[in-house]
Amino acid sequence: MSDIKTFNVTYELRGHSVGKMRNEVIGRQIEPTIEPEFNMASDEAGFHGGEGTAPLPLAYFCTGLVTCLMTQIRAFSKRLKINIRGVDVTAIIRWQAKSKGRDPYEASPLGFQLDVDMDSDASFEEQSRLLEAAKKGCFIEATLANPIPVKHRIKSNGNFIGVD
Repeated sequence: MSDIKTFNVTYELRGHSVGKMRNEVIGRQIEPTIEPEFNMASDEAGFHGGEGTAPLPLAYFCTGLVTCLMTQIRAFSKRLKINIRGVDVTAIIRWQAKSKGRDPYEASPLGFQLDVDMDSDASFEEQSRLLEAAKKGCFIEATLANPIPVKHRIKSNGNFIGVD
């Protein structure tokens, strides 16, 4: 008999454009539990035509990466019986955008550096084991390490049609 357990994590989000470049999103987790809805907004800075009324879209991605890893470190420290009093993560996350003439730019990741400082008396080896477990348990890091295609559909005549 196997002791492997699985669970799904699913989010539903609905985004709506308002203003020049502002986007407002209502979302919620629907698996493994249904959680209350949250509201988030993003906007672009003036150089990109926005008004700076909310964090930039990439700010949410970067924050999600850092906080996901921090959460998993704390959660898995209990499972692995590695005592930590706290954790700090400093991140430098870089992309490059290139464009030719008037063509839209294309984004490319350049590097993601996360410096992890665990407030712990655990050995370096124990902290390394904990970090490795947290990296594997962080849904965002798992997506970055094992990219999957992002599929897109466009609504046309009342139906969504795949374009990928």
